[in-house]
Amino acid sequence: MRRAWLAATGLLMLLLSMGVAQARTVVWARAEDAITLDPHVASGGATRTLSHQIYEPLIARDNQGKALPALAESWSLTSDPRVWEFKLRRGIVFHDETPFTADDVVFSLNRARQPLSGLRSLLASIESVLKVDSHTVRVRTRMPDPLLPANLTHLFIMSKSWSERHKATRVQNLRDEVEPHAARHANGTGPFVLVSREPEVRTVMRRNENYWGRDQAPLEISELIYRPIKSDAERVAALLSGEVDFVQDVPVEDLQRLQKTPGITVNVGPENRTIFLGMNVGDVELASSTTKGRNPFADKRVRQAINMAINRQAIQRNVMHGQSIPTGIIASSMVNGYTRQLDQIPPVDIPKAKSLLAEAGYPNGFSVTLDCPSDSFVNDEKICQELVVQLAQIGMTVNLVVQSETTLVPRIRKTPPEVDFYLMGRGTPTFDSEYLFSQLYHTRSDRFGHWNATRYSNPEVDRLTEAILQETDLNRRNQIIAQIWRIVQDDLIYVPLHIQTLAYAARGDFEVPVDVENVPKLKSVRFKKP
Repeated sequence: MRRAWLAATGLLMLLLSMGVAQARTVVWARAEDAITLDPHVASGGATRTLSHQIYEPLIARDNQGKALPALAESWSLTSDPRVWEFKLRRGIVFHDETPFTADDVVFSLNRARQPLSGLRSLLASIESVLKVDSHTVRVRTRMPDPLLPANLTHLFIMSKSWSERHKATRVQNLRDEVEPHAARHANGTGPFVLVSREPEVRTVMRRNENYWGRDQAPLEISELIYRPIKSDAERVAALLSGEVDFVQDVPVEDLQRLQKTPGITVNVGPENRTIFLGMNVGDVELASSTTKGRNPFADKRVRQAINMAINRQAIQRNVMHGQSIPTGIIASSMVNGYTRQLDQIPPVDIPKAKSLLAEAGYPNGFSVTLDCPSDSFVNDEKICQELVVQLAQIGMTVNLVVQSETTLVPRIRKTPPEVDFYLMGRGTPTFDSEYLFSQLYHTRSDRFGHWNATRYSNPEVDRLTEAILQETDLNRRNQIIAQIWRIVQDDLIYVPLHIQTLAYAARGDFEVPVDVENVPKLKSVRFKKP
């Protein structure tokens, strides 16, 4: 009996020393909650980040954006340039202990291509998905698609059998009053298993003891509790009091105070995300303006005036407290196609801006509504408030309407869109300019322009964008990308503001490195040894 007790004690001590049996709870706070647990509904930051803890894609990215094998151990083009082959890992099980196979991949890719999916644009090139054997999948595209693997890093794999059993084969319709099973339940292969879900209150997860990646990630957190706390002050107070352990959205106003607080570790870094203004350049008149019969934004001189009236450095200093990088292009330096030559910020010139408005026929300015999110980006509402003041200097009367992401996004994505002037931020999940061209500049259609609420339509941009989708020669492809950037930068459809800078704060004996996609990898957290 004593031997058995000693053996059990020794095993426990061994497990504790390995860091795999410790009962460590981490309470993680953000400014917003995920819209849903259905992993194919939306690509928004909070929804995507929470999904990454429970579900997994075929291909993942590390904190710096480098692509890594996940559920697929390898991928390559076949002899047919339109066919990608993915070799899947063996021995993986879902949280309900059913095996992960090619059937689940085929099901998930096809599910994410449904009309209601917020990810379908990433899979627009796919013609068919074929199971070769239990752990091999081939994806045929309509034309050669060199970026298909890069489009899969946030495409989560669901269990086909679980989805069928719970009538979750269709993507959730957010407009339906009745929530489907997948909205509040989940069954992934990821590092954490869903325990409970209370929207806007908390989501509780426990460590997946059967996680296939235990040799790649320490997975030292035994319980992960996700709490949306909208108020900046309450979120920081909760961190300081010990009510929460990790804050992902650190208010820039509190950054220096937290950095000086003993026991708090703050990490800061740039995000692969640009914040910018979109303008309705295509309609005959603006629905939200008192100017009727014509559209001020349709005149390039008006857009130029706005571009030179905005003081990005003042926003950086007064609103972002230094935590932003002013930019003249809606692509971060991490994106293929970015150049310093493209990233030109005009000097602030109020007299010149007023002169341009007068030349365009608006000597007294004009009125317009600015639709602004309140919970999507760092200090988004305060940025908009500052823009109202700055644009008033050139005679623009900007009526600010602040709303949640869940309200604004459907208005941006609706056809036709319901916005004239709006603050927006987009990351580039493929780390390639094509994503921005396809989503933000291409004429809106079933396949393209899903985030283009500007009504911008340029046949040459459309043609060149579709050309790079199938161009496999890297040099030629980059030449076309440069050509498109020259066109759209000159057209000035969007007014870039800045690259968003992120700050994460954690208390106690761990820290979380900033992730360039703002998708912290909680499975990678290591607790410091005493």
